[in-house]
Amino acid sequence: MKISKILSSGFLSGRVALVTGSTGGIGEGIARCLASRGANVVINGFGDEQSINKLVESFKSDYNVEAEFIGGDLSKAEDVTALHKEAVKSFPSGIDILVNNAGFQHVSSIEKFPMDVWNKMMALMLSTPFQLSQLCMDSMKEKGWGRIINVSSCHGHIASPNKTGYISAKHGVVGLTKAVAVEVAGSGVTCNALCPGYVETPLFIKQAEDRAKAQGITYDEGRAQILQVHPSKEAVQLNDLGEAVVFMCSSAGNQMTGQSLILDGGWVAN
Repeated sequence: MKISKILSSGFLSGRVALVTGSTGGIGEGIARCLASRGANVVINGFGDEQSINKLVESFKSDYNVEAEFIGGDLSKAEDVTALHKEAVKSFPSGIDILVNNAGFQHVSSIEKFPMDVWNKMMALMLSTPFQLSQLCMDSMKEKGWGRIINVSSCHGHIASPNKTGYISAKHGVVGLTKAVAVEVAGSGVTCNALCPGYVETPLFIKQAEDRAKAQGITYDEGRAQILQVHPSKEAVQLNDLGEAVVFMCSSAGNQMTGQSLILDGGWVAN
């Protein structure tokens, strides 16, 4: 029996990946892992012009791939349409790998949760993945190959207090993932959800620092308090998520569709 190396360095050469919310954090980590396997990347998100230019150049120089930045407020349907249109201008063959990652958090009791924040969360974290999946689908089907990865959360499966908007959107993303997967099954296009727990991002580090400062404890103690919901007591690493996406884009992921890949140190299982 011949065993092939499904995750070799260039197995995504010629593919085009669009990763929303990829100017930092989880999105950047995923985009870098895809680029490391040869995928050209469309970067999207917010940031100052100098930082964004530096980021784009780093993708080109570090991985020898094509990279483009396309901005926009993805809570607005017209900006989502414009993002796809500009991406196809840069890469006329269309998007092969769509990673719907853009999102944000708002913590508030339901009584005080602002309606405008709720609407923006639903638009950005649920309507945008739907719209981009819709826009990318025809070219994926025509090529007989495509990967849609929706970044949900372990909060797409469980709930915590004071996060009604985020949890509702992330549960919706899991449902969207299943619906798309069964609709396009057999076409060569797969759709899966990535569901992390607490991830070692700059945002997580700041959260631990703020908690430590507020309570007069050390950073390590603040970090441990946050991670106590993970039975592993460890944070998820950016590379863990990126490599999980790479796996889903490999031939080993051909029959993996409609699934939630949960990386949370055992939180949901506990």
